[in-house]
Amino acid sequence: PAAVPPRSTARAAAVDPAVVGAVATVGVAASVFGGSASPIDDKAEVESYFNGDVGFGRWNRIYSESDDVNAVQLDIRQGHDETIAKVLEWSRDSASGKTWCDVGCGVGSLAIPTAQRGAQVYASDISAAMVAETSRRATDAGVQLEDCVTSDMESVNGAFDVVSCIDVMIHYPTDKMTGLVDKLASLSTDTVYVSFAPKTLAYQALKKIGELFPGPSKTTRAYLHAETDVRKALDDAGFDVVDSHLTARNFYFSLILRAQRRAP
Repeated sequence: PAAVPPRSTARAAAVDPAVVGAVATVGVAASVFGGSASPIDDKAEVESYFNGDVGFGRWNRIYSESDDVNAVQLDIRQGHDETIAKVLEWSRDSASGKTWCDVGCGVGSLAIPTAQRGAQVYASDISAAMVAETSRRATDAGVQLEDCVTSDMESVNGAFDVVSCIDVMIHYPTDKMTGLVDKLASLSTDTVYVSFAPKTLAYQALKKIGELFPGPSKTTRAYLHAETDVRKALDDAGFDVVDSHLTARNFYFSLILRAQRRAP
């Protein structure tokens, strides 16, 4: 690859399970929020939250084998694990020897096992704390990542066989999501994996309920995306969706798409 990848905005903030209207979308539990009269800087919110002791500490526990999690957080862990397992299943026979850019790597849940399969992995995340944890876990596992850097999605450069972006689009409204999918596609010469919180009537209803109970744990905003919008963005970028998988648990909802570049 010509350069290291960026890291994307990562997971939405977890909520206290006692807060009514808590909803988990796209690999993270988020207190579903209402509107705001003030301009929103979603990226700044996410970066601040996941670099803080509360946000990083909470999600580091969720994305681990720690017993120090509640029932909601355990449900989210299991949902996220299912999404990661699906990517690993799809790429089982094709990862070795490939260059792989994992955008929004979190604590390395996908980057590390992919590198263990022989891929040359470039990992990135918007949170320096998450990047440090990914590096630590990789070292503990005896895994060598090609690079692991702190960066936002927009700053990534290079060309990679595979680009993955798992549980990240929840932080971007649809108008930005479309451009970011195009960015991911521009980095990939072959395959893109992208997951998002699907906009369905049921999930929109849960979001409306959550607006009535914003709660003190709300820290980042969660955006739902229509599957047709994400598929169109991939199609416009020259990619065909060849597989999809919906993980739907009590507190985790994530639709992942596997797309391949069309032959010229």
